[in-house]
Amino acid sequence: MDIQKAYDQWSQTYDTNLNKTRDLEALSLKTSLADIEFDTCLEIGCGTGKNTEWLLLNSKHVTCVDLSESMLARAQQKIKSKQVQFIQADINKSWSFTNSQFELVTFSLVLEHIEDLNDIFNKVSKVTTANAYVYIGELHPYKQYMGSKARFETKEGQQIVTCFNHNITDFTSAAKKNGFQIIEIQEFFDDYNRTSIPRILAMLFKKIS
Repeated sequence: MDIQKAYDQWSQTYDTNLNKTRDLEALSLKTSLADIEFDTCLEIGCGTGKNTEWLLLNSKHVTCVDLSESMLARAQQKIKSKQVQFIQADINKSWSFTNSQFELVTFSLVLEHIEDLNDIFNKVSKVTTANAYVYIGELHPYKQYMGSKARFETKEGQQIVTCFNHNITDFTSAAKKNGFQIIEIQEFFDDYNRTSIPRILAMLFKKIS
């Protein structure tokens, strides 16, 4: 299903439906960034604002970008602050939506919908300060290998969003090529059960050039 159309439709129930991936990724972001200091943040894939409120508490300004206008509308209903800017944009296209430099860029459940990771890291390198951090939280590749994808229920039946499988080395290679080094890789499990297949892959990178 077309990504933008899917998330516009999903926005109606995104906050209320049972969604283990959504909830565990929110935990992974807070855990991964707990010891990171940043004043400016570019949040890619802010959705309905599930992570925006936490990012705002820990920074001076958050620029929130999402492909879905409906998702952004939900976020704007919840978050009223002059320290937040909401922008509708397709990150596959030119990043003309900002001229700022950020100390942190976050991607939450976004890059599974992006085919060319190198292009994204190249764009990130141009909008980040020296020593900036990049956080990525994704459905774990192991889950993807088993056929799991972003999906939601509607009256017409289950809707599956267009996704691309990425191996862990796809992320790390694209990051390295564009001047970022791996700081940490973590895996998050349902009910903290480490004998099960991990649900979320969380990666933290730091800019070195």
